[in-house]
Amino acid sequence: MCGIVGVFRQGNSSTSIDKSILQKMRDTMSHRGPDDEGLFIDPENCVGLGHRRLSIIDLSKAAVQPMSNEDDTLWIVFNGEIYNHAEIRPQLEALGRKFKTHHSDTEVILQGYAEWGKDILPKLRGMFAFAIWDKKKGKLWIARDRLGVKPLYYTFQNGFFLFASEIKALLAFPGVPRRVHEKALYDSLTFLVSPAPQTLFEGIHKLPAAHTLTIDRDGNHTTLRYWNPFDGKHELPQKTEKEWEKDIIDNLRESIRYRMVSDVKFGVFLSGGIDSSTNVALMAELMDRPVETFSIGFENSPKFNELKFARLIADKYKTNHHETILKARELVDFLPKLVHHQDEPIVDPVCVPVYFVSKLAKESGTTVCQVGEGSDELFCGYPYWGQTLGSQPWVKAYQYFPRPVRTMIWKSCNALLSPSFKGMTRLDLLRRASVGETSFWGGAEAFQETYKKRLLNAEFLKRLGGYSSYEPIRQLQMEFFDDAPEGADYLHWMTYLDLRLRLPELLLMRVDKMTMATAVESRVPFLDQKFVNLAMGIPQSLKYKNKTLKYLLKKAVGPILPPEIINRPKQGFGVPVADWFQNLLLDWSHKKILDFAKRTDYFNPAALQDFLHQTQGRMSWFLLNTVLWHEMWIEGKEINLPKDI
Repeated sequence: MCGIVGVFRQGNSSTSIDKSILQKMRDTMSHRGPDDEGLFIDPENCVGLGHRRLSIIDLSKAAVQPMSNEDDTLWIVFNGEIYNHAEIRPQLEALGRKFKTHHSDTEVILQGYAEWGKDILPKLRGMFAFAIWDKKKGKLWIARDRLGVKPLYYTFQNGFFLFASEIKALLAFPGVPRRVHEKALYDSLTFLVSPAPQTLFEGIHKLPAAHTLTIDRDGNHTTLRYWNPFDGKHELPQKTEKEWEKDIIDNLRESIRYRMVSDVKFGVFLSGGIDSSTNVALMAELMDRPVETFSIGFENSPKFNELKFARLIADKYKTNHHETILKARELVDFLPKLVHHQDEPIVDPVCVPVYFVSKLAKESGTTVCQVGEGSDELFCGYPYWGQTLGSQPWVKAYQYFPRPVRTMIWKSCNALLSPSFKGMTRLDLLRRASVGETSFWGGAEAFQETYKKRLLNAEFLKRLGGYSSYEPIRQLQMEFFDDAPEGADYLHWMTYLDLRLRLPELLLMRVDKMTMATAVESRVPFLDQKFVNLAMGIPQSLKYKNKTLKYLLKKAVGPILPPEIINRPKQGFGVPVADWFQNLLLDWSHKKILDFAKRTDYFNPAALQDFLHQTQGRMSWFLLNTVLWHEMWIEGKEINLPKDI
């Protein structure tokens, strides 16, 4: 796990690559790789590569990056882990490829590219963001893993193509502008993050998950998608419930085994829910020593604490268990660092406990931890998903009404409820059904279109020219229809959407950025590509049988987990943000938000003030994160917390 950066000089640029600038860009990410650093500038001065190393596999100096092949015609910088590298290497050696490292997964990618070219990608099982400079072809090739576990950003500036693991590295290059991407801002108010390939910075892009980008010296570049979650499926498999249960547990066991490949100490973030408890149970099967487990609780917030369930699992599997209690004051003090490490606002408050449980792991001597992200999306684990599925017959029935009738109903309801912000979510669901949009826009929504039309400034909306956040949803919906096999159902669409949007750009980025801020690597066994492909073949009737969330997963892991874990109510890895806001941050945050509305033209200050009076702290948190991001990254201000909170 590392931080990578690169500068590629295009043919029409006469400016040489400045070594000191490349070093500065690289070292903005020193937290991602405190163990080593590396730099390479091509003798012809057309490409420069930088690397910060967090040593996980092959700790020797031979495995440092940037890494080259035997004749220096190929160079690579790589962030991530290839879990099956030990299986690919013998294949390459049999073909005559010579290795200089003992067991570096980086060199497997490099030699694999030398032998198979871009066809190395289907062979890789893992998480990755890498760049390969092919000197003979005069091309740079960058790639991001299938599910988007690792980030990769890029931009064009003054004749250079720049890429990096974090946006702050790109901003360290002279002349890269700090301007708001207004459509991305509009989208982020709904999705809590900007959909790929856009970021909140105008001109800075993120490479979407399962995509590659190739660029040559003339600046010609091509972006391609190389995988989709239904990969290879033309119709849904026909299996019995018992067969699915066996396949799930067998494939999950294999995924966890792969993610135990490490030359440093590893463990599990344990919440006490089904997902993290399954990680512990299966890892304990495969180990001859106690599993390292790490849990977090919240001071004076019993409804958010899951420590009793985590302790139950820790006791059952005799783990080496570690706990920490997060205090409200720590959240407040962490805010400036949170904004710094996020680069663009990831307004999910779960970022905070992820950082502190990662810090606990690092301080305990553990560098690699498995996490449970992806399970809820693959197996219908959210109550909101169940409600959405239950509403679909009503939506279909409503849409039998002629479009003019539906439009009249929507306009009447909209006029009736316009003075209040209450009920906006249901009102927007009515709007979607009335105009023929899909009901489901993802597992996390903050401000829907109906909300935003009331909250945002008329001039800002005018600049957007009628743009709707349905645009990225519609694009993904078109791709779903192309990718999905015969027999795919509405739950398949919901999972597909979250695998393409919410997971890679929100949930996985909060994990990546917060764990790497403490120099800890996170691994995601539920998002192994083979396991995802398996789960995408399961019908809705088994994932949500008898209106039971995660029905089939619970059946599959039931034999290895205590019934108290299987049968407990769903409790997300939450944070008592609303309570803490009421106690410590409410007045300060409201003033911050309203001052921002007055000095910019994004929000309608009067409407925003009414909204803040009507809603709770969680919605204020979403807005505050955006405001603090703008202050730090666009306006260049320091975040000064009041001393009296």
